[in-house]
Amino acid sequence: MKLPFTQVDAFATRAFAGNPAAVILLEAWLDDRTLQAIGAENNLAETAFLVPASGDADYELRWFTPTVEVVLCGHATLASGHVILGTRPDLGAARFRTRHAGILRVERRGEGYALDLPAWAAAPRPLPEIAAGIGGSPVATLWREGGYAVLVYDNEAAIRALAPDLRALAARGDILFIATAPGEATDVVSRVFAPGAGIDEDPVTGSAHAVIAPYWAERLGRSDFTAFQASARGGHLGCRLRGDRVVLEGACVTVIEGSFLL
Repeated sequence: MKLPFTQVDAFATRAFAGNPAAVILLEAWLDDRTLQAIGAENNLAETAFLVPASGDADYELRWFTPTVEVVLCGHATLASGHVILGTRPDLGAARFRTRHAGILRVERRGEGYALDLPAWAAAPRPLPEIAAGIGGSPVATLWREGGYAVLVYDNEAAIRALAPDLRALAARGDILFIATAPGEATDVVSRVFAPGAGIDEDPVTGSAHAVIAPYWAERLGRSDFTAFQASARGGHLGCRLRGDRVVLEGACVTVIEGSFLL
């Protein structure tokens, strides 16, 4: 069986930047064990699987890391929109039905795309053990049910200096650990770790910005701001809070096209 395969660098304007995602088009769902095995074989932060849909969505969408299925992945959704809109000039936007995050939408926006996600606000909560695992001296900690821990630091230098205890964090399970602070060249800077999901440090994380956007919109006193994820690859995002939705703007670059042989 030959499955159409595309690898995309999302939230990037050039190859080898942003966050790579595999996008695989299916005619119908394969069993979950096979989907997970393909995710492990690709060994990327996420592999997105698409199946044609009808009604309120153009495609059904699921995402797999090398070890688990996730409830929301921004960069692989952006990559999926890039692939679909690149081959469907009749579509102004691509709509994806997901199992846990509702309908997600990617539309053309200048040289890039706008990705519409749910705003998943986190609430203040003491997280002393998580703070110890991440390191540094966070000035605030927040938690979002579903496994999202947010640690706020004083400045960008503190974010870049973090050297988390990844083994200790992995032992806490499938949690997305988000470290964030005011940026220097951008309004906000962050780093994101998910060792419990098989990803030590994620290059650019759309779902993390869906969680931190409500916090930063309130703190900055405005709903639009710029963000940079300070991983080794790095990635820029435009963020806009619109009620209970977050719109992330970014570009994509296709780096591999071919077939996955199954």
